[in-house]
Amino acid sequence: MNILFLSQRVPFPPNRGDKITTWRLIERMARDHRVRVVAFEHDEGDRDAARELARRGFEIATFRPKSKLASLPGLLGRRPMTLNVFGSAALQAQVDRWIADTDLAYAYSSSMGAFFLRHDVPRVMHFAELDSDKWRQYAERTRFPMRWVYAREARTLRAFEVELAHAVDENIFCTPLEEEIFQREIPGAPSSVLRNGVDLDAYRPAPEEAEPAHLVFVGVMNYYPNVDGCRWFCEEIFPRVRERAPQARFSIVGAHPTPEVQELGRMDGVEVTGFVDDPSDWLRRASISVAPLRIARGIQNKVLEALAMGLPVVGTTSATQGVEGRPGRDFLLADSAEEQAEAILGLIERPDEARALGDRGRAFVEERYDWEACLAPLDTLLSRIAARA
Repeated sequence: MNILFLSQRVPFPPNRGDKITTWRLIERMARDHRVRVVAFEHDEGDRDAARELARRGFEIATFRPKSKLASLPGLLGRRPMTLNVFGSAALQAQVDRWIADTDLAYAYSSSMGAFFLRHDVPRVMHFAELDSDKWRQYAERTRFPMRWVYAREARTLRAFEVELAHAVDENIFCTPLEEEIFQREIPGAPSSVLRNGVDLDAYRPAPEEAEPAHLVFVGVMNYYPNVDGCRWFCEEIFPRVRERAPQARFSIVGAHPTPEVQELGRMDGVEVTGFVDDPSDWLRRASISVAPLRIARGIQNKVLEALAMGLPVVGTTSATQGVEGRPGRDFLLADSAEEQAEAILGLIERPDEARALGDRGRAFVEERYDWEACLAPLDTLLSRIAARA
């Protein structure tokens, strides 16, 4: 089968949430099918990654997105800003050329689904989550004028998501919760779940390397939910922890830290690393993983990776709701600053309980989130949709 895969970012290397998923998808597809990729490239690293994918046998074409500044006039119209930023006549032309001998088109993120709407081929839309709901959450946490901008994006993008969801042959989500939200908000559109997984070989427990009272957060640090979560943690939670555990350290690990995040590194006990070659090295050195996200949808790869490392995880409802585990057994759930601090202090003060929690978390992801098992339904899904056509 000839598959055209449309991706908002070059799907390699698997070093951030969306790239982890898209790489696993195209790698799995390429075992039995010919896969061609069209994607946006955001920097030199993406260009290098595209060349690597070509060396691995993927035919790939990449294009630059517009700047957000150049897209601002779009606020005067009715089109979502997302589609203005990720709009490209050159990319559309490439899709138009390649789709002529395509048996199935697969888009990851709604902005990429816009490029195959005009074509009558079997189409799969991998939402993972409804982006419009993310913008709604942004609007609830910001002030004018950004509150208005985010609310407008939530409204206009939702209208587009409804159109897109009913036009395609299947809509894919990474958790049953996201599918449930989708069916409630956009009833009647076809949908199914394809869970995200974790690389159980790359993320293995290394308790001998763990440093006592070392807390870690891993994520791209110019992404608003990560910035908001780390700022809340440093300002409201970590000082409570340090009152009783002055030896505690907190490492914020991830590329592109904003000036706001870099400023957090001035606080006692807080380190901001910026880009690191292998975030798993920092997970090995940590004794506790924190996920203090107040805005989140879908499934958080950072939580799965920490669990796979055998780390005890303390997360909010937003950060853990996509992980189909049991709070208290597989991870600790804490939503307020006081609850977060108490949960972390309990793990610092009772290391045997912390180790046992980490062991249960590892066993949980081994059972439920191995990539091979998670993507096993993909083969049947693609064959079913192609046969339907």
